[in-house]
Amino acid sequence: MEHISLDPTTATAESCPTPVGADTPGDDEMALALARTRRVAIVGASPNPSRTSYQIVVWLMENTPYELYLVNPAAAGEEIRGHGFYDSLAELPAEIDLVDVFRRAEHTPAIAAEAVGIHAKALWLQLGISHPDAMATARGAGMVAVQNRCIKVEYRRLEDRIEAFRAM
Repeated sequence: MEHISLDPTTATAESCPTPVGADTPGDDEMALALARTRRVAIVGASPNPSRTSYQIVVWLMENTPYELYLVNPAAAGEEIRGHGFYDSLAELPAEIDLVDVFRRAEHTPAIAAEAVGIHAKALWLQLGISHPDAMATARGAGMVAVQNRCIKVEYRRLEDRIEAFRAM
């Protein structure tokens, strides 16, 4: 399996397509959403260290103040650095602010509906994942809706703004 760099300074057009403007809110709205986030559910997280979702989970654990909840029914009994897996968003023991999705696009409308059902404040579809119905569901419920963006890349790029919003 090919390893894809998540460093925006080294990504090439072939490995990291440039998101289009309609995919995501503006920088200030994204930074504010990330600043207000305390708990993140990662749907499609994998216990396999070679998977991008695993690498992003570990990066978030090491570089953000977020409390993480991993969702993947196929990973029952597994863990990432002491964090076990839940079968669904509905099973999470805490209120979730942001749902970060590592699933194929065709699964995202159902995930968006689940995110609305648990009253999440944001739905984030990772780089390469877009679905207009999922975005419409999230936006219709008043959620911040981001698609085709990597949370790690955007967090690093917007870190100064995120910290400024947290300080307010």
